[in-house]
Amino acid sequence: MTYEQLIPKIESELNKLSNIEAKASDVQLAKNHKAYRETMQALTRLHTIKDINNKFIKTSSEIEDSKALLHSSDKEMRALAEQELETLEVTQSNLLNKLRKELVPVSPLDSKHVIIEIRAGAGGDEASLFVTDLMRMYMRYAEQMGWNFEVLDRNETELGGHKEAVFSLSGESYGILRFESGVHRVQRIPTTESSGRIHTSTVTVAVLPEVEETEIEIKNEDLRIDVYRSSGPGGQSVNTTDSAVRITHIPTGLVVTCQDEKSQHKNKAKALRVLRAHLTAFEEEKKESERSANRRSQIGTGDRSERIRTYNYPQNRVTDHRINLTLYQLDRIMEGALEPLISEVRIQLTELEHITKMHAS
Repeated sequence: MTYEQLIPKIESELNKLSNIEAKASDVQLAKNHKAYRETMQALTRLHTIKDINNKFIKTSSEIEDSKALLHSSDKEMRALAEQELETLEVTQSNLLNKLRKELVPVSPLDSKHVIIEIRAGAGGDEASLFVTDLMRMYMRYAEQMGWNFEVLDRNETELGGHKEAVFSLSGESYGILRFESGVHRVQRIPTTESSGRIHTSTVTVAVLPEVEETEIEIKNEDLRIDVYRSSGPGGQSVNTTDSAVRITHIPTGLVVTCQDEKSQHKNKAKALRVLRAHLTAFEEEKKESERSANRRSQIGTGDRSERIRTYNYPQNRVTDHRINLTLYQLDRIMEGALEPLISEVRIQLTELEHITKMHAS
């Protein structure tokens, strides 16, 4: 998307600035912590857009000046202008990318922490091993972003894989990661494959916004809580007490489990965190059933034919099928270098989602 195409969006956002500044200066605002936080976040975002836009305009002007010097009769001046032009064009491109990111429409849930659930789909042991690989990938990315990583629940296999893994990432991560929900397909040669045949398997990823207890009401009478003995790989018991917890939300039928802690109390607390995230996503789906990022339609059945992304190890390739983006840097991405992939997915899909909503209204 060119800068000229972004101008209407930039002008629309900057037209809000004076109103937001007036709202932020109201002494009454500080009495409402939620409204104050949201207003200050909006103000920071608008000032960032204004600052980047001013830098882009300044850089563009400097580029035109450098281009004019390319016609100078002075050879040294021309060489200097060529060198400066190259640097300025890189700066201009980086500023344009920053503008695109900042202009992505903001949702009230974007600033939430996330809970991510990864489950093995088709492919047996290889799918379970890829669950572990993806969990590690997101953990590495969280480290780069300065987010805290916390395991909430997991079901390990004897080969070192996971049938499922549930974990949380702190920080304003939901707006960045929500489009990771869906079926992820992996193509690679398993270590157990003697013939060198490429194996295809799938896992499902669900990204849920984590909310505070005060943000969603869960009535005790709507819950059925069961406790049982936790188990490890192969079904062997890993705890001699009934510490694992299963919570069923009766009105919706949602079921969450947690056995990662040795304490029943801690497992219950973690399970309730996951349940709140599920209920929040459930309510969002009801409000915006037309949303392209609808979690249920993304996750599907885990069948090989359904996928949002393919990780091809022999070619060191990652392809996001929703935006037809292919990157030949799978090795770096699996080490957490997700930013180029996530940013482009977020920009394009949020824009598409925004257009869809506008047409629907």
